[in-house]
Amino acid sequence: MVFRPTRGDLPARFGPGVPAAPPIGPAELDAEVYRDPARYELERERVLNRSWQLICRSDQLANPGDHHVWEGHGESVVITRREDGGLSGFHNVCQHRGARIVRESGSGAKRFTCRWHNWAYDVDGNVRGVPDRPDFGKELLKGLCAPGLDLAEWGGWVWAVLAGPGVAGSLEDWLGKEIADDLGAFRMQDMRLAEKVEWEVEVNWKVCVDAFSEYYHAQALHEVPSTDVKDARHSTIDVFGRNGMMVVPVMGVLEELRETLDHNRLATCNYVLFPTTVVNSTHLHTQVFRAVPLSVNRTRFEAWELQYASDDEEYLDYVEMSWELYKSIVAQDVEEWTDVAAVARSSAYRRNVLSERECLITHFHRVCEDMVSGGDGLSPSQFRQETP
Repeated sequence: MVFRPTRGDLPARFGPGVPAAPPIGPAELDAEVYRDPARYELERERVLNRSWQLICRSDQLANPGDHHVWEGHGESVVITRREDGGLSGFHNVCQHRGARIVRESGSGAKRFTCRWHNWAYDVDGNVRGVPDRPDFGKELLKGLCAPGLDLAEWGGWVWAVLAGPGVAGSLEDWLGKEIADDLGAFRMQDMRLAEKVEWEVEVNWKVCVDAFSEYYHAQALHEVPSTDVKDARHSTIDVFGRNGMMVVPVMGVLEELRETLDHNRLATCNYVLFPTTVVNSTHLHTQVFRAVPLSVNRTRFEAWELQYASDDEEYLDYVEMSWELYKSIVAQDVEEWTDVAAVARSSAYRRNVLSERECLITHFHRVCEDMVSGGDGLSPSQFRQETP
C-alpha cells in the first residue's frame, strides 16, 4: 500500500477566503544582484553562512562513523554520525596550515587525520593529535579546534548553519510552523531516494532559485497544455517569514480541489525554503532542488527525486515514468540558463521586471537584501515596486 498525503486538519491553502497572492505586487530588480562580485561575497558571509541550509539525506549518515563532506560557496564541512545517534560537524580546514582534512565522504570514522602533517581531529573538530607537539608550545594548541556547525535533522534531511551554533536560531523557527506542517504532510522522511542529478551552470545561484519559484514560464518553455496553464491561473501563493509556498492546480484537479480543498492530496505544492532550496511535492513523489553557489556566476544545481517506499509495481512503474518526464522538463530549465548566461554581462541587461504572480521571487530577493544589509531576513527591505 502506498502512502497518500492529505491536508487533514491543516489550514486551507486554496479556496474561499484564501487570497490568490500576498500584497507584494509587481516589482523590478536591479541586474547587479546577480553579477556584482562584491555583493556575492556579502551573500556568502551574511546570507549563506548564516542560514539553515539543506546538506544531505539523513540515511547517508545511517551508522556511527558515517561522514559526509559537503562543499559550496568556498566552504568545506564534515558532518558525522556519532555513537549516540546525534550529529557532529565542523569546517573541513586543518588549523595547522589550512589544508582540507577530509577529502571524501565515507563510513566508520572515529577521527580524521590531515594527510599533509598528520594532525588528527575527533568528530567534533577538536585537535587530538599533533606530531612533535612540544615544538609548538602549549598555549598555541590549547583548546584548538576547527570551527563547529549548528546541525539538525528534519524531513529525512540533514541541515546545517555554517556560521555556527546559535547564529540562525532553531531550524524549527527557520522553517516556520506553516511550512513545516504543510510540507511535513508529505512525510519526506519516509521516502526513498530514487535518483539524484547534478548540473554545473554558468549563472548566479539566485537565477536557479528564481526559476523554480514561479509557474509563469511553463507554457512557453515547457509547452504545457493550455488547459493546465488556464487552471494554473487559479494558483494560490503565500509567504511565511523568509519562506514561500505556491499551490498549483494542474493535471485536471481544479474542480475536485475546489470541492475538497485538499491541496496536499491533489495539487502540486511548491515550497521555497530560503535561501537555496525549493521543494516540489505531489501525492505521488517529491523533487528537491538546491542551488549550491560556486562563484558569482557559477552554480552547482542539484535535483533529488524522492518516492514512497512501496512494493506496488503499478505505483513504481507510474512514478518512474513521471520522474523521467519531469527530469526532461528540469533539463529544459537548465538549458535555458545558457541563454541567461549569454547576456548576463550585457549593457542592455539592467533589471528584471516581475509580475505580481512572480511575488515569491520578489519576496526571496527582499529577504536576501535585508540579510545583506545586516538584518535577519524577517523585515525585508523593499526594492522599488511598480505602481499598479
